[in-house]
Order: sequence, then structure tokens, then C-alpha cells
Amino acid sequence: MELILLFFIFTLAGFLGFELIAKVPSQLHTPLMSGSNAISGIAIVGAIVAAGADDGSWITTVLGTTAVTLAMVNVIGGYFVTDRMLGMFRKKETAVEAKKEEPPR
Repeated sequence: MELILLFFIFTLAGFLGFELIAKVPSQLHTPLMSGSNAISGIAIVGAIVAAGADDGSWITTVLGTTAVTLAMVNVIGGYFVTDRMLGMFRKKETAVEAKKEEPPR
């Protein structure tokens, strides 16, 4: 493909992504972002392929390894955010219930 066509697609995707995210209600923003971070696992596969490509260039290996590292950080961060978000919906233990379960001394 020509470079100008690739740039056009990239720009169009940027505007489309901005418009879609801008219209998401604030209550749905965190679940949407944590889910999209988890989807970054797909990028890990491509990064592993790039890191393992044996084309005789060291830059491919360095960029592929960097991509694997950053994608893994993104996926792990997505799971931490999701866990924290789900923790907000768990029932909190009251002080009375906690004392009932505490063994006598």
C-alpha cells in the first residue's frame, strides 16, 4: 500500500476512536478500558513473532522485545484495574460480623 493511504487509514481510525470514546458514559468508561487493555494480548502474539523473526537485524529483535514487554505491562495493568473495579461491588464486612467471626481470647 502507498504511504499516503496508510496515513489516511491511521488518521481516520484516530478520529473514529476519539469520537467513540467521547460518547461513552463515565460509568462504562472503566470497564471498557480494562476490557480493551485485556485485548492487548493479541498484540503480544504479533510482538513475539516480530521478536523471533530471524532476518539478521538486531533492531527487529530489540523492537519486538520492547513490544512484548509493553504489551504485557498493558495486559497486567488491565487485569489489575478490572480486579479493583470488581472489588468496588463486593459487599463490605460490617464491624459486628467481623467480631462474631473473631475467636475469643
